Amino acid sequence: MIKLLLEKLKEASSSIIPIIILVLILNFTIVPMSLWSGTILFLVSAILMILGIALFNLGVDVSLIPIGEHLGSSIVKTRNLFVIVVMTFVLGMFVTIAEPDLIILAGQVSGVPDSVIILSVAVGVGLTLAVAFLRILFQIRLSYILIIFYITAFILSMFTGKEFLSIAWESGAVTTGPILVPFVMAFGLGLASVRGDKTSEQDGFGLVALTLVGPIIVVLILGIFFSPSGGSALDVPKLFSFLDIGSLYISNIGEQFLQVAIALFPIIVIFAIFQIWRLHLNKKSILRIAVGTIYTYLGLVLFLGSANIGFMPAGYQLGGILIQNAKPFVVIIVGFAVGFFVVSAEPAVFVLKRQVEEVTEGAISGKALGIGLSVGVAVSVALAMIRVITGLSILFFIVPGYLIALILSFFIPPLFTSIAFDSGAVASGPLAATFMLSLVLGASESSGGNIFTDAFGIVSLVAMFPVITISLFGLAYTIKSRIAEKEVVIPEVDTIIDLDDSEEELE
Repeated sequence: MIKLLLEKLKEASSSIIPIIILVLILNFTIVPMSLWSGTILFLVSAILMILGIALFNLGVDVSLIPIGEHLGSSIVKTRNLFVIVVMTFVLGMFVTIAEPDLIILAGQVSGVPDSVIILSVAVGVGLTLAVAFLRILFQIRLSYILIIFYITAFILSMFTGKEFLSIAWESGAVTTGPILVPFVMAFGLGLASVRGDKTSEQDGFGLVALTLVGPIIVVLILGIFFSPSGGSALDVPKLFSFLDIGSLYISNIGEQFLQVAIALFPIIVIFAIFQIWRLHLNKKSILRIAVGTIYTYLGLVLFLGSANIGFMPAGYQLGGILIQNAKPFVVIIVGFAVGFFVVSAEPAVFVLKRQVEEVTEGAISGKALGIGLSVGVAVSVALAMIRVITGLSILFFIVPGYLIALILSFFIPPLFTSIAFDSGAVASGPLAATFMLSLVLGASESSGGNIFTDAFGIVSLVAMFPVITISLFGLAYTIKSRIAEKEVVIPEVDTIIDLDDSEEELE
């Protein structure tokens, strides 16, 4: 466990340190924050976030992923389609309720109860996870389902209030965070075992893509009946010493302990019921999962605490000061730089790069893919800054972006479509939901804009651009493969012709 924890600390450090460096560069140049309430609070929170992400990722590997695999395979073994669909829906809801990124988003939307947003998103995930299982069972092409879902979302966007529109598109991107993605991927592998053929492992891809679009549709419907009000819920505390920072954490961390306990409790109860009913795992496995769950719990508490108490206020300050002190083109350039470095620091990006390199047998290198993802997310954050400055609707970017991705899905292998749409969840990780969201919220409020129409939506843009990027890589891979096939065939034809010619000459 100690060795694994050190590895996770290294991964978490590689995620956060680039952000620390970028924030310090901005702080000492064009965006000076207050010393204790800004810079030092951010650094303390960054250290705690590194520890929190490390503990959480260790807990996910030891606890949540095994739970997902065991539950998925156990549910399938019931051989009862109705039971499988209902349990898949219920598990999808429970896992979503525990998602920290969603909890953070719900806390930023004033005028609508947090529980309403969280439950609506959970229903969306549960429904689409059930649809994902049926897709695996009946071998329906993912692109067909995605087209139906996204066209539905585009139509609903015309009826949803404009102030709720960006929140709806944001909800899908933040839902596919550090708890839901690994659990759903593991759960999907268990569900895919219902067919048991050679392609069943590939069916694990695409589940996350569906759980991203499901919440968007449900929250768009919610937006017809609800309207947010007021400004953001972010507050920058006034601090003057380490004692003040310690007091701030002590007074707020208790809420995180309770919140995380409530979020994880349903998953633990479901697992306990299945352990008694069907699983019957040995004591060693149960003990390992129990210890992993403790790591997950403590990691989530530290992550949410450091995000809410220090990380988001720092991003909020940076955005507000930046929009006031810098010219618009500088604001856009800073947004580009933030996007480039943040996505390259996401731990899951390393996994995705290795995954694509293996699937394409080296035809698409991890380095090239990493650059493509970084540029794509950098462009998305730059566009988010343009939205803050101009007030353009999120639909001007979302509709053409996803239409391009959906059209490309007919020209690339189905596996690439699944990986491409799953990749949005990878890019829109914890740092996007905390630091980048608070950055644009601060910029929007400081410039006198409407955060619901101008700022919310950044995470959805971050989730969209990698889909286009990897789809284009898939198109390049397809073209490269076809050229390679032709190059193999042509020499063989030439050789035959040469032999015929030589026979004529002999005659």
